[in-house]
Amino acid sequence: MTTDTTPDKAPVRAWLPGFVALAAIWGSSFLFIKVGVAELHPVQLTLYRVVAGALTLLVVLAVLRDRLPREPRVWAHLTVVAAFGVAVPFTLFGYGEQRVESMLAGIWNATTPLIVLPLAVLVFRTERLTLRRAVGLGLGFVGVLVVLGVWEGIGGAHFTGQLMCFGAAACYGVAIPYQKRFVAGSAHSGLSLSTAQLLLAAVQLAIVTPFVAGLPPLPTELSAKVVASVLTLGALGTGLAFVINMRNIRVAGASTASTVTYLIPIFAVLIGALALGERLNWHQPVGALIVLLGVAVSQGVLGRRRTSPVAGVGAPAAPAAEPVR
Repeated sequence: MTTDTTPDKAPVRAWLPGFVALAAIWGSSFLFIKVGVAELHPVQLTLYRVVAGALTLLVVLAVLRDRLPREPRVWAHLTVVAAFGVAVPFTLFGYGEQRVESMLAGIWNATTPLIVLPLAVLVFRTERLTLRRAVGLGLGFVGVLVVLGVWEGIGGAHFTGQLMCFGAAACYGVAIPYQKRFVAGSAHSGLSLSTAQLLLAAVQLAIVTPFVAGLPPLPTELSAKVVASVLTLGALGTGLAFVINMRNIRVAGASTASTVTYLIPIFAVLIGALALGERLNWHQPVGALIVLLGVAVSQGVLGRRRTSPVAGVGAPAAPAAEPVR
């Protein structure tokens, strides 16, 4: 799907419910990660959620009579995307939320577009650096420093947790331009590619998990809320959310659908405050606003509308013309 195949305008009532639902699903993912890591090692949590997401998308794939890629080259490139777009960042968010609030992890997820741009320009050469984008990157960097609260000193478990969440966003920053450079030209659907990514990530995690965290506990050994969190993360946040995202792109257009990234931190903060009683320091939401302003400037949202990739914890990297969660 490209911007040429998406509508310029659509009635708001046609796409707004799905748009808000998607932001709520992806924003609530940080809450479910927080609940999951209370009883599961972060690697085990990621394994369970990826398996659940892969099974969900396999069912959707069968219903829509789509099929997985068959070319070895595509699978080879998707192996890289599965690692940097699914397995590693999902795990890093789990490690990070052992040390920081879920709402703060949601804020760090919003920095992904700022990481995508310099890598796309300097490494993968899929984008050009303009003055507007440079200004947006500068604003985003200032916002990151404000979120970190660097004037309060550097160190401690809380700071380490923030760096892990930032590292997760950096992984998305590698996966998105990599896929645009090496995978986006294939004829396969976004659903097919995402299903393949989740399957590959599940295999990677199944190999690594026993060495890093031991064999994962059986679901019967976990509390009901953790099992529910894992299933919600996998089936809803990593599986069905992608289907909703594809519909948003088809109905509202890729540019409009990509702006969901601005709502995700809001839902993450609200849900973290209401469900877990979390609180933020004053500089963290202020820094988040500066980061989002930088993203908006770099993506041209404040001026001429452009299509830009979006990333986050809820879904695997999708085709470059589609926003990535």
